[in-house]
Amino acid sequence: MKRLELIGVRAERAEKTVLDGMDATFHGGRLTVVIGPNGAGKSTLLDVAAGLLNPASGRVELDGADIGTLSLRQLAQRRAYLPQSPRVDWAISVERVVALGITARLPAFGGLPEAWKPKIDLALQRLDLLHLRERPATRLSGGELARVMLARATVADPEILIVDEPTAGLDPRHALDAGERLRALARAGCGVVVALHDLDLAARIADDVIAIKDGRIVAQGRADDILNEAVLREVYDVRARVSRDTDGLSIRFLP
Repeated sequence: MKRLELIGVRAERAEKTVLDGMDATFHGGRLTVVIGPNGAGKSTLLDVAAGLLNPASGRVELDGADIGTLSLRQLAQRRAYLPQSPRVDWAISVERVVALGITARLPAFGGLPEAWKPKIDLALQRLDLLHLRERPATRLSGGELARVMLARATVADPEILIVDEPTAGLDPRHALDAGERLRALARAGCGVVVALHDLDLAARIADDVIAIKDGRIVAQGRADDILNEAVLREVYDVRARVSRDTDGLSIRFLP
């Protein structure tokens, strides 16, 4: 089982502390949702976990090894990162966009090895993109592009997938679809870390939840234990009503 761990992490942006003394663990085969208000530090947490931002103090470990000792190529081979609202500005085909996800595993010279073509086909198939493989990426809808970027991030079967607000700008149907696809990746063994504002979707897909506020962890643990009225009130400074029925857990904020 793969494990990504933040140990005593303090992180800064523009000389301002954004994360302060953060300890968090993400496990393979589980989907962890990071929640918190705007400015809480969710994106910074993900950037540090992905190795894109060096902590001012503390460390990040992947299976016990400090990720700072890994080359960028080695890190890219083990974890994938999908930023918020990714864009494609070139009219290249969907298939070519997905193939960019294996760049870190390709030889320095030569074309695309034949051995990788089945992987690309599989990524297209599991994200329902086979019929779009030749379409220019600039001619995709928002939901289609979200699936393409997720296919690119997962084509090389990363051990850890880190995703920042994957449902931003999506309508409810496509947001739910994106969440279920992330859930399927976790079931297949990938460690999935997702920052989300949509708490109902978080309740639907999360195994674990980390709730943060002002750069500190308020609570972390199994989703059923963390998504409760007391924690949500502390994190968001508003009253919340949490109910459970046969469809699962629903969350409503009160005036």
